[in-house]
Amino acid sequence: MQILVTGGAGFIGGHLAEQFVSDGHDVVVLDTLEPFYDVGLKQRNIEAGETAAKNGTGQYNFVEGSVTDSDLVTDLVSETDCIFHQAAQAGVRTSVENPGKTTRINIDGTFTVLEAARKAGVRRFVNASSSSVYGKPEYLPYDEDHPTTPISPYGASKVAAEHYARVYNEVYGLPTVSLRYFTVYGPRMRPNMAFTNFVSRCLHGESPVIFGDGTQTRDFTYVNDIVDANRRLLETSVADGEVLNIGSGERITITELATVIRDEIDPEIDIVYDDPREGDAEHTHSDVSKARKLLGYEPSVSIEAGAKQFVEWYRRNKDWYDPLVRNS
Repeated sequence: MQILVTGGAGFIGGHLAEQFVSDGHDVVVLDTLEPFYDVGLKQRNIEAGETAAKNGTGQYNFVEGSVTDSDLVTDLVSETDCIFHQAAQAGVRTSVENPGKTTRINIDGTFTVLEAARKAGVRRFVNASSSSVYGKPEYLPYDEDHPTTPISPYGASKVAAEHYARVYNEVYGLPTVSLRYFTVYGPRMRPNMAFTNFVSRCLHGESPVIFGDGTQTRDFTYVNDIVDANRRLLETSVADGEVLNIGSGERITITELATVIRDEIDPEIDIVYDDPREGDAEHTHSDVSKARKLLGYEPSVSIEAGAKQFVEWYRRNKDWYDPLVRNS
Protein backbone atom coordinates (compact mmCIF):
# COMPACT_ATOMS: atom_id res chain seq x y z
CA MET A 1 0.00 0.00 0.00
CA GLN A 2 1.17 3.54 -0.77
CA ILE A 3 1.07 5.68 2.38
CA LEU A 4 1.77 9.38 2.88
CA VAL A 5 2.69 10.50 6.41
CA THR A 6 2.70 14.27 6.77
CA GLY A 7 4.87 15.47 9.61
CA GLY A 8 6.54 12.09 9.36
CA ALA A 9 9.89 13.28 10.68
CA GLY A 10 8.26 14.27 13.95
CA PHE A 11 7.75 12.14 17.03
CA ILE A 12 4.45 10.39 16.29
CA GLY A 13 4.78 10.59 12.52
CA GLY A 14 8.25 9.09 12.72
CA HIS A 15 7.00 6.10 14.66
CA LEU A 16 4.09 5.63 12.25
CA ALA A 17 6.33 5.77 9.18
CA GLU A 18 8.82 3.33 10.70
CA GLN A 19 6.06 0.86 11.58
CA PHE A 20 4.30 1.10 8.21
CA VAL A 21 7.57 0.43 6.38
CA SER A 22 8.28 -2.50 8.71
CA ASP A 23 4.82 -3.82 7.83
CA GLY A 24 5.81 -3.84 4.14
CA HIS A 25 4.10 -0.66 2.96
CA ASP A 26 5.71 1.99 0.77
CA VAL A 27 5.84 5.24 2.71
CA VAL A 28 6.45 8.84 1.69
CA VAL A 29 7.19 11.26 4.51
CA LEU A 30 6.53 14.97 4.05
CA ASP A 31 8.07 17.27 6.64
CA THR A 32 9.49 20.79 6.75
CA LEU A 33 12.21 19.90 9.29
CA GLU A 34 11.35 23.15 11.04
CA PRO A 35 13.63 23.68 14.07
CA PHE A 36 10.76 23.92 16.58
CA TYR A 37 13.09 21.60 18.47
CA ASP A 38 16.47 20.05 17.60
CA VAL A 39 16.34 18.98 13.94
CA GLY A 40 18.85 16.27 14.82
CA LEU A 41 16.04 14.40 16.57
CA LYS A 42 13.95 14.57 13.41
CA GLN A 43 16.88 13.18 11.48
CA ARG A 44 16.85 10.23 13.87
CA ASN A 45 13.22 9.57 12.92
CA ILE A 46 14.16 9.66 9.25
CA GLU A 47 17.02 7.26 9.90
CA ALA A 48 14.65 4.91 11.72
CA GLY A 49 12.41 4.82 8.64
CA GLU A 50 15.35 4.25 6.32
CA THR A 51 16.64 1.44 8.54
CA ALA A 52 13.21 -0.20 8.52
CA ALA A 53 13.26 -0.10 4.71
CA LYS A 54 16.70 -1.72 4.57
CA ASN A 55 15.60 -4.50 6.90
CA GLY A 56 12.22 -5.21 5.29
CA THR A 57 10.17 -5.10 2.12
CA GLY A 58 8.64 -1.64 2.40
CA GLN A 59 10.13 1.48 0.84
CA TYR A 60 10.81 4.80 2.55
CA ASN A 61 11.10 8.18 0.84
CA PHE A 62 11.58 11.50 2.61
CA VAL A 63 10.42 14.74 0.98
CA GLU A 64 11.22 18.09 2.58
CA GLY A 65 8.31 20.49 2.19
CA SER A 66 5.17 21.94 3.74
CA VAL A 67 1.55 20.81 3.82
CA THR A 68 0.67 24.37 2.80
CA ASP A 69 2.42 23.88 -0.56
CA SER A 70 -0.57 22.93 -2.71
CA ASP A 71 1.42 21.87 -5.80
CA LEU A 72 3.76 19.64 -3.82
CA VAL A 73 0.96 18.08 -1.81
CA THR A 74 -1.14 17.44 -4.92
CA ASP A 75 1.80 15.72 -6.59
CA LEU A 76 2.51 13.47 -3.60
CA VAL A 77 -1.12 12.59 -2.95
CA SER A 78 -1.72 11.56 -6.58
CA GLU A 79 0.21 8.33 -5.92
CA THR A 80 -1.22 7.69 -2.44
CA ASP A 81 -3.71 5.16 -1.08
CA CYS A 82 -3.85 6.38 2.53
CA ILE A 83 -2.83 9.58 4.27
CA PHE A 84 -1.87 9.88 7.91
CA HIS A 85 -1.95 13.61 8.53
CA GLN A 86 0.32 14.28 11.50
CA ALA A 87 1.81 17.59 10.37
CA ALA A 88 1.00 20.50 12.67
CA GLN A 89 2.47 23.44 14.47
CA ALA A 90 2.66 21.79 17.87
CA GLY A 91 2.64 23.43 21.26
CA VAL A 92 -0.05 25.15 23.29
CA ARG A 93 2.27 27.92 24.47
CA THR A 94 3.67 28.40 20.96
CA SER A 95 0.13 28.92 19.68
CA VAL A 96 -0.53 31.53 22.35
CA GLU A 97 2.58 33.42 21.27
CA ASN A 98 2.01 33.04 17.50
CA PRO A 99 -1.60 32.11 16.69
CA GLY A 100 -1.23 33.10 13.04
CA LYS A 101 1.41 30.48 12.35
CA THR A 102 -0.64 27.82 14.13
CA THR A 103 -3.67 28.74 12.02
CA ARG A 104 -1.77 28.61 8.71
CA ILE A 105 -0.23 25.21 9.32
CA ASN A 106 -2.94 23.44 11.30
CA ILE A 107 -6.02 24.72 9.47
CA ASP A 108 -4.84 25.83 6.03
CA GLY A 109 -2.43 22.90 5.83
CA THR A 110 -5.14 20.40 6.71
CA PHE A 111 -7.45 21.90 4.10
CA THR A 112 -4.71 21.64 1.46
CA VAL A 113 -4.14 17.95 2.16
CA LEU A 114 -7.87 17.19 2.34
CA GLU A 115 -8.53 18.87 -0.99
CA ALA A 116 -5.72 16.96 -2.65
CA ALA A 117 -7.02 13.74 -1.11
CA ARG A 118 -10.55 14.43 -2.40
CA LYS A 119 -9.35 15.01 -5.95
CA ALA A 120 -7.15 11.92 -5.90
CA GLY A 121 -9.82 9.63 -4.43
CA VAL A 122 -7.70 8.58 -1.48
CA ARG A 123 -8.98 5.47 0.33
CA ARG A 124 -8.38 6.71 3.88
CA PHE A 125 -7.51 10.03 5.50
CA VAL A 126 -6.53 9.88 9.17
CA ASN A 127 -6.32 13.26 10.88
CA ALA A 128 -4.26 13.65 14.05
CA SER A 129 -6.23 15.68 16.56
CA SER A 130 -5.70 16.34 20.25
CA SER A 131 -7.30 16.28 23.66
CA SER A 132 -6.64 20.03 23.65
CA VAL A 133 -9.96 20.39 21.79
CA TYR A 134 -11.87 19.76 25.02
CA GLY A 135 -10.54 22.64 27.11
CA LYS A 136 -12.01 22.88 30.61
CA PRO A 137 -13.78 19.66 31.57
CA GLU A 138 -17.50 19.66 32.30
CA TYR A 139 -17.05 16.01 33.30
CA LEU A 140 -14.36 13.35 33.26
CA PRO A 141 -13.39 11.18 31.57
CA TYR A 142 -13.93 12.98 28.29
CA ASP A 143 -16.06 11.11 25.81
CA GLU A 144 -16.34 12.29 22.21
CA ASP A 145 -19.66 14.03 22.96
CA HIS A 146 -18.06 16.33 25.52
CA PRO A 147 -18.25 20.00 24.43
CA THR A 148 -15.18 21.25 22.58
CA THR A 149 -14.27 24.57 24.20
CA PRO A 150 -10.49 24.84 23.73
CA ILE A 151 -8.51 27.37 25.75
CA SER A 152 -5.67 27.88 23.27
CA PRO A 153 -5.29 28.68 19.57
CA TYR A 154 -3.72 25.24 19.19
CA GLY A 155 -6.84 23.54 20.52
CA ALA A 156 -9.06 25.76 18.38
CA SER A 157 -7.06 24.86 15.26
CA LYS A 158 -7.49 21.17 16.00
CA VAL A 159 -11.27 21.58 16.36
CA ALA A 160 -11.37 23.36 13.00
CA ALA A 161 -9.32 20.60 11.35
CA GLU A 162 -11.68 17.97 12.74
CA HIS A 163 -14.68 19.77 11.27
CA TYR A 164 -13.01 20.03 7.88
CA ALA A 165 -12.30 16.29 7.95
CA ARG A 166 -15.88 15.52 8.93
CA VAL A 167 -17.33 17.81 6.25
CA TYR A 168 -15.12 16.25 3.57
CA ASN A 169 -16.58 12.90 4.54
CA GLU A 170 -20.19 14.09 4.61
CA VAL A 171 -20.10 16.29 1.51
CA TYR A 172 -17.54 14.57 -0.71
CA GLY A 173 -17.53 11.02 0.63
CA LEU A 174 -13.83 11.12 1.50
CA PRO A 175 -13.19 8.39 4.10
CA THR A 176 -11.86 10.48 6.99
CA VAL A 177 -11.41 9.87 10.69
CA SER A 178 -9.89 12.08 13.40
CA LEU A 179 -7.99 10.63 16.33
CA ARG A 180 -7.83 12.74 19.47
CA TYR A 181 -4.47 11.92 21.03
CA PHE A 182 -4.00 12.32 24.77
CA THR A 183 -0.47 13.57 25.67
CA VAL A 184 1.73 11.10 23.82
CA TYR A 185 5.15 10.09 25.17
CA GLY A 186 7.86 7.56 24.44
CA PRO A 187 11.19 7.11 22.63
CA ARG A 188 12.27 10.06 20.47
CA MET A 189 9.55 12.33 21.87
CA ARG A 190 9.90 16.11 21.77
CA PRO A 191 12.50 17.19 24.35
CA ASN A 192 10.50 20.11 25.75
CA MET A 193 7.77 18.02 27.35
CA ALA A 194 7.22 17.21 31.04
CA PHE A 195 8.47 13.65 30.68
CA THR A 196 11.78 14.62 29.11
CA ASN A 197 12.32 17.59 31.40
CA PHE A 198 11.77 15.47 34.50
CA VAL A 199 14.03 12.66 33.32
CA SER A 200 16.81 14.94 32.10
CA ARG A 201 16.94 17.00 35.24
CA CYS A 202 16.90 13.96 37.53
CA LEU A 203 19.64 12.22 35.55
CA HIS A 204 21.77 15.33 36.04
CA GLY A 205 21.03 15.47 39.76
CA GLU A 206 18.69 18.44 39.46
CA SER A 207 15.17 18.83 40.82
CA PRO A 208 12.27 18.28 38.41
CA VAL A 209 10.31 21.52 38.05
CA ILE A 210 6.50 21.44 38.07
CA PHE A 211 4.63 24.45 36.72
CA GLY A 212 1.62 24.93 38.99
CA ASP A 213 0.78 23.10 42.18
CA GLY A 214 1.15 19.63 40.69
CA THR A 215 -2.47 18.62 41.17
CA GLN A 216 -3.09 18.92 37.42
CA THR A 217 -3.81 15.51 35.92
CA ARG A 218 -2.91 14.09 32.53
CA ASP A 219 -3.88 11.05 30.55
CA PHE A 220 -0.47 10.12 29.13
CA THR A 221 -0.45 7.70 26.19
CA TYR A 222 2.52 5.55 25.22
CA VAL A 223 3.42 6.01 21.56
CA ASN A 224 3.08 2.29 20.79
CA ASP A 225 -0.62 2.53 21.59
CA ILE A 226 -0.98 5.50 19.23
CA VAL A 227 0.71 3.51 16.46
CA ASP A 228 -1.59 0.56 17.13
CA ALA A 229 -4.72 2.71 16.75
CA ASN A 230 -3.50 4.13 13.44
CA ARG A 231 -2.53 0.71 12.09
CA ARG A 232 -6.03 -0.58 12.78
CA LEU A 233 -7.43 2.05 10.43
CA LEU A 234 -5.55 0.41 7.55
CA GLU A 235 -7.44 -2.79 8.20
CA THR A 236 -11.02 -1.55 8.50
CA SER A 237 -13.46 0.80 6.79
CA VAL A 238 -15.36 1.59 9.98
CA ALA A 239 -15.27 4.99 11.66
CA ASP A 240 -15.62 7.06 8.47
CA GLY A 241 -16.42 10.62 9.48
CA GLU A 242 -15.92 9.82 13.16
CA VAL A 243 -13.79 11.31 15.92
CA LEU A 244 -12.15 8.87 18.34
CA ASN A 245 -10.32 9.37 21.63
CA ILE A 246 -6.97 7.58 21.71
CA GLY A 247 -5.54 7.62 25.22
CA SER A 248 -4.48 5.36 28.05
CA GLY A 249 -7.84 5.61 29.79
CA GLU A 250 -5.92 6.49 32.97
CA ARG A 251 -4.70 9.71 34.53
CA ILE A 252 -1.97 10.74 36.93
CA THR A 253 -1.17 13.99 38.71
CA ILE A 254 1.92 15.84 37.54
CA THR A 255 3.37 15.47 41.04
CA GLU A 256 2.80 11.71 40.91
CA LEU A 257 4.47 11.52 37.51
CA ALA A 258 7.48 13.50 38.71
CA THR A 259 7.68 11.24 41.75
CA VAL A 260 7.62 8.03 39.69
CA ILE A 261 10.41 9.35 37.46
CA ARG A 262 12.41 10.79 40.37
CA ASP A 263 12.17 7.56 42.39
CA GLU A 264 13.30 5.53 39.36
CA ILE A 265 16.47 7.66 39.12
CA ASP A 266 17.27 9.11 42.56
CA PRO A 267 14.71 9.20 45.40
CA GLU A 268 16.81 11.79 47.26
CA ILE A 269 16.13 14.57 44.73
CA ASP A 270 13.58 17.19 45.76
CA ILE A 271 10.67 18.21 43.55
CA VAL A 272 10.20 21.96 43.11
CA TYR A 273 7.27 24.07 41.88
CA ASP A 274 7.01 27.20 39.73
CA ASP A 275 4.24 29.45 38.39
CA PRO A 276 1.64 27.77 36.13
CA ARG A 277 1.89 28.27 32.36
CA GLU A 278 -0.77 29.99 30.30
CA GLY A 279 -3.00 27.83 28.10
CA ASP A 280 -2.38 24.49 29.83
CA ALA A 281 -5.46 22.42 30.62
CA GLU A 282 -6.00 21.48 34.26
CA HIS A 283 -7.11 17.91 33.61
CA THR A 284 -7.31 15.36 30.81
CA HIS A 285 -8.74 11.86 30.97
CA SER A 286 -9.93 9.79 28.02
CA ASP A 287 -12.92 7.54 27.61
CA VAL A 288 -11.72 5.16 24.88
CA SER A 289 -14.83 2.98 24.73
CA LYS A 290 -15.75 4.25 21.25
CA ALA A 291 -12.32 3.36 19.82
CA ARG A 292 -12.51 0.04 21.63
CA LYS A 293 -15.88 -0.71 20.03
CA LEU A 294 -15.08 0.46 16.50
CA LEU A 295 -11.41 -0.44 16.19
CA GLY A 296 -10.76 -3.01 18.89
CA TYR A 297 -8.31 -0.51 20.37
CA GLU A 298 -6.98 -1.47 23.79
CA PRO A 299 -4.31 0.57 25.61
CA SER A 300 -1.47 -1.77 26.54
CA VAL A 301 0.95 0.35 28.60
CA SER A 302 0.05 1.89 31.96
CA ILE A 303 1.38 5.36 32.72
CA GLU A 304 3.62 4.12 35.54
CA ALA A 305 5.03 1.27 33.44
CA GLY A 306 5.50 3.56 30.46
CA ALA A 307 7.35 6.13 32.57
CA LYS A 308 9.78 3.47 33.74
CA GLN A 309 10.27 2.18 30.19
CA PHE A 310 10.97 5.71 29.00
CA VAL A 311 13.57 6.26 31.74
CA GLU A 312 15.32 3.06 30.66
CA TRP A 313 15.26 4.11 26.99
CA TYR A 314 16.49 7.59 27.90
CA ARG A 315 19.45 6.18 29.78
CA ARG A 316 20.44 3.99 26.82
CA ASN A 317 20.21 6.91 24.38
CA LYS A 318 21.34 9.75 26.60
CA ASP A 319 24.43 10.58 24.54
CA TRP A 320 22.44 11.71 21.49
CA TYR A 321 19.03 12.45 23.01
CA ASP A 322 19.66 14.38 26.22
CA PRO A 323 19.65 18.16 25.49
CA LEU A 324 22.26 18.90 28.18
CA VAL A 325 24.63 16.33 26.68
CA ARG A 326 24.03 17.42 23.07
CA ASN A 327 24.62 21.07 23.90
CA SER A 328 27.65 20.58 26.12
